[in-house]
Amino acid sequence: MKVLRAGPASAPNTLVLLHGRGATAESILRLYPELQLGPEWQALAPQAPGNTWYPYSFLAPLDQNQPFLDQALQTVHGAIGDLPSERVALLGFSQGACLALEYAASHPRRYQAVMALTGGLIRLQHQGDLHETPVFLGSGDPDPHVPFSRVEESATHLRALGAQVEVRRYPGLPHTINQDQLNTCRGLLTAPKGTLK
Repeated sequence: MKVLRAGPASAPNTLVLLHGRGATAESILRLYPELQLGPEWQALAPQAPGNTWYPYSFLAPLDQNQPFLDQALQTVHGAIGDLPSERVALLGFSQGACLALEYAASHPRRYQAVMALTGGLIRLQHQGDLHETPVFLGSGDPDPHVPFSRVEESATHLRALGAQVEVRRYPGLPHTINQDQLNTCRGLLTAPKGTLK
């Protein structure tokens, strides 16, 4: 498993960055300096085989994306390792955003934060407690890959799992990351105890 790193290895907090379909760990890792998190954070960016976490849309029948989805979830799990979850944040874009949400919902515990930039949950059938983990869902509408209705469904499901969820809709935003999303993520990661603000 290829995992790129940035920032001080001794940092107390770890940001796991998950790239989108067709992108690379190198590309998503560029967000780390843009977030300006300082020495309190290191970043890890795993690389998907063939630059794709799973072959079809996240809304496709689940079996069409297996065993690739399970392998992708295991890759995230391997990157986190034995790090304490309350000091781990997940941030993904597009397919990586869906993977970040699916990992957190499938491994429910307290995280520092979960940030999905244009993404939604792959499944809406999880159980457990996210213990008030702050979750940010920021997505353009309309988006060619992620219907905003799925973002809203994901927010409802995550709240039922005990997360603190903020949803932001960006009318007309292309399939990309904007400055408001970055600013929100930065504020979330630097807020006391990862509180949404």
